[in-house]
Amino acid sequence: MALAGVASSLYFGAAIASPKVSVAPWGKLPDGRKVEIITLKNDHNITVKIITYGGIIQSIETPDRSGHIGDIVLGFNTLDGYAIDSAKGGLFFGAIIGRYANRISKGTFTLDGKTYHIAITAPPNALHGGKIGFDKKVWTLSGHHADDKAAYASLTLVSPDGDEGFPGKLTTKVTYSLDNTNALTLHYQATTDAPTVLNLTNHTYWNLNGEGSGSIAPEILQIEAERYTPTDETSIPTGEVASVAGTPLDFTKPHVIGDRLRDSFPQMMYARGYDQNWVINGPAGQDPRLAAHIYDPRSGRAMEVLTNQPGLQVYTSNSLDGGFAGVSGKAYRQTDAIAFEAEHYPDSPNHPSFPTTELRPGQTFDYTTLYRFSSK
Repeated sequence: MALAGVASSLYFGAAIASPKVSVAPWGKLPDGRKVEIITLKNDHNITVKIITYGGIIQSIETPDRSGHIGDIVLGFNTLDGYAIDSAKGGLFFGAIIGRYANRISKGTFTLDGKTYHIAITAPPNALHGGKIGFDKKVWTLSGHHADDKAAYASLTLVSPDGDEGFPGKLTTKVTYSLDNTNALTLHYQATTDAPTVLNLTNHTYWNLNGEGSGSIAPEILQIEAERYTPTDETSIPTGEVASVAGTPLDFTKPHVIGDRLRDSFPQMMYARGYDQNWVINGPAGQDPRLAAHIYDPRSGRAMEVLTNQPGLQVYTSNSLDGGFAGVSGKAYRQTDAIAFEAEHYPDSPNHPSFPTTELRPGQTFDYTTLYRFSSK
């Protein structure tokens, strides 16, 4: 791989202690429900904080090339920042997305001859699971522990039949683990008592130069995908699976993100930047394979994204408009972050040729995505 020199998983400094996990209160919602924050720490100066509201990754601190620790995800210091303020903008900071990540055309799909309707949240389509998706639920901390290799925490959510219009009672478990290879792993599992459709992902906004530091345009990106799913002007796939060759979506070799960010390629114009689903090379549903690598030459931080999902939606935070200020107190604007949403393809229930998102009783939705941190 062309970026092998920076993609290797480097340890950050000497071991200081065994991995640890801790839990603390993190406020209440207006209806009185309590929210907790879980902290995972490994032996190499990496700290991950997750809140039970939305399963949100609230912060991730890693060292840069000089050993300075910095937060590399966008987020807020208070629960209101997620549950009230940014929720108005539909921006999904750090959250678990479900029941259906990405878009469903006109909020409508048919399963086993019956038509279902999901609320239109990104007109004229449904986006990220309806009005009150998994990003706005309080998840249950169902277990946490640490051993000499990693720190773990599991969040569970039961979604009743008919929730946001989706059929079947769905039980979902997401296990977060931070290990001593400097990998944060999200393991998604779900079962249903009736046929349904399901597409789960995480919507963390990454900036390897540090939260609040400005644009990710100088970062260098490689995506392990030779194809993508073109969309219409409303971001619904046409059904075609097209080659990235000759387009600004070709990241088969490393490219500076900003070099083609303002290209007039129609797909880029529709999205106002990068917001497309890449078809990751190699088989889905088996062991996680490399999907993307990103390197920030300013800080020296790098990150690999590995997944066994079939697709990767890469999004350059095109909708951040300065309306919300994060942990640093600085307003978040377009291109201040990049999201890597490992998932099935958008609108799959309406495209039989796409990998299926149907889940039936007796089956288990079982997918894993991991983010491995390093520096050079």
